[in-house]
Amino acid sequence: MARIRLLPESLSNKIAAGEVVERPASVVKELVENSLDAGSRQIVVEIKQGGRRLIRVSDDGTGMSADDALLCLERYATSKISRDQDLFAIRTLGFRGEALPSIAAVSRFTLVTRDRASESATRIEVHGGRIQKVTEVGAPVGTVVTVSDLFYNTPARRKFLKRVETEMGHIADTVVAMALGRPEVSFELVHNGRRVRRFGKCPSQSERVKQILGEGIEREFFPLRFCDGYLELKGWIGRPSVVRSTSRGIYVFVNGRRVSDRLVQHALFEGYAGRLLKGRYPLAVLYLKLPCDQVDVNVHPTKHQVRFTDSRRIHDTIRDQVAAVLAGMDRPRWRPPSAGNADRPEQPRIRFARIGFESQTPAVEEQRPTPARGEKDGGFPVLPAGGSKDGPGNDSGALQEQEGGLFGQLEVIGQFGGSYIVGQAADDLIIVDQHAACERIAYEALKKAALAKRPESQRLLVPQTLELGFSEAHILEILAAHLASWGLEVEPFGGNSFVIKSYPVLLDPADLEDTVRQMVEVAAETGLEQNLEKTLENCLKTMACHNSLRAHHRLNREQMEQILVRLDGCDDPFHCPHGRPTYVRWSLRELEKAFGRRA
Repeated sequence: MARIRLLPESLSNKIAAGEVVERPASVVKELVENSLDAGSRQIVVEIKQGGRRLIRVSDDGTGMSADDALLCLERYATSKISRDQDLFAIRTLGFRGEALPSIAAVSRFTLVTRDRASESATRIEVHGGRIQKVTEVGAPVGTVVTVSDLFYNTPARRKFLKRVETEMGHIADTVVAMALGRPEVSFELVHNGRRVRRFGKCPSQSERVKQILGEGIEREFFPLRFCDGYLELKGWIGRPSVVRSTSRGIYVFVNGRRVSDRLVQHALFEGYAGRLLKGRYPLAVLYLKLPCDQVDVNVHPTKHQVRFTDSRRIHDTIRDQVAAVLAGMDRPRWRPPSAGNADRPEQPRIRFARIGFESQTPAVEEQRPTPARGEKDGGFPVLPAGGSKDGPGNDSGALQEQEGGLFGQLEVIGQFGGSYIVGQAADDLIIVDQHAACERIAYEALKKAALAKRPESQRLLVPQTLELGFSEAHILEILAAHLASWGLEVEPFGGNSFVIKSYPVLLDPADLEDTVRQMVEVAAETGLEQNLEKTLENCLKTMACHNSLRAHHRLNREQMEQILVRLDGCDDPFHCPHGRPTYVRWSLRELEKAFGRRA
């Protein structure tokens, strides 16, 4: 007796439906995509009980004749491809013939459609994939698809549906995404007879983004524009301070199709590198346009994912363009408090070494003893004064003056909680996180020293011994050569033991063992051999963090001013290497509102 047999058509359709119809929002997506492919300019989505009871999508598109209406309910029947080559250059959002029979197989389904050549519309009723009735009715040009009692004949699927509010949230997100992709089309969403959302036709994508994300987009988002003849990239990316705990605020469209593509998202995150905390996601709306034969949309039945022919080029372009926009974004502006402090006695100008935090004023320069290399001065590693644009180690001994920068303009009021520098700039109150600021300063100093291949290091009189586990020891053996280029010399000492012989002068020698251990843990988590560049970047961040001031560390005014001016010399003075902000800002207006002095 044969053990292999052909499945009945009704069961095949249910299996196919399981691939395409995950939840009510999946039905909405497929039906709206069909409406858009039909050239619709007005789409209405009606929902009852979160899609369990009813989903109805009405459009004013081209509609179908009676023969086409019957054919569209057959599997693999479509008007959108006719030859093999069409599969690899798809210009539409989907295949009506693919989605409709799958949806009809798991619902009570009704199709009413009419094209311009027909005097009447065709109405087809389908229950569980079986056609029940075909009639002629009166209806305008266009199509209305009604899906009732979704999953009524597959109770195992129906019981996994979430609460009405949850399912409705997914539907609303789907409609919003569709509207973002097609500003020339009006969308209306109705739930239980009440209008939930309505997006009228817009003259441009920017107007649609404003319509959906709010008029404040000019303040919180930055435009992105790029075209090289192969890829056209445009859209908007949010400030690093405007984040979400999920990726739901990221909208990516490829040739007009909304996708959830990992490669594009990874490139977006790489562009934000160093500006976002772990577990935080930016807001972004990206539109990618490239030749249709350079992208495969048939990777997944739901067509949420795509595959690019030249994925590396796409990834690097997005990453570089996002990074460039963020690097050139509007820097915060505040005026120095000179106008309101005319009577304040002039303070001596402080000069700063490019590397290290040592400061000298004319009043104390000759009295202050110079600490030995590696000693601490007020909590900071004191290094030889010197340096140039080419990196540390310049023997000229000249101190580079840095003045007139953004943070250097602040009038230091004091320190709060031993952790925050409080400053004033005209009508703004600025609070700087001293740990985040010092972490950024140390990170950039270490990175520049490594790039210049001239790291300044200090040998330990008594090498420090480090004992690791087997896997950790293997990782450190690989890391050791790279650490040496930063001035951190670590050598095997037999078995799983290592000795630390020298360290970068920016590091605290008392903290070396813990620093190396944490770098090994970071490498283990990142996957050293799979992603060496990212691992080394994270190791530098770890070194910078260990070198930075901790909370509850008291500073005098001069030390606080040192940090602020050194911060101005950083490429990104607004975030620590892990993405935390270095400062917060309150305007006088905001404070007066908080105290009820201003409406």
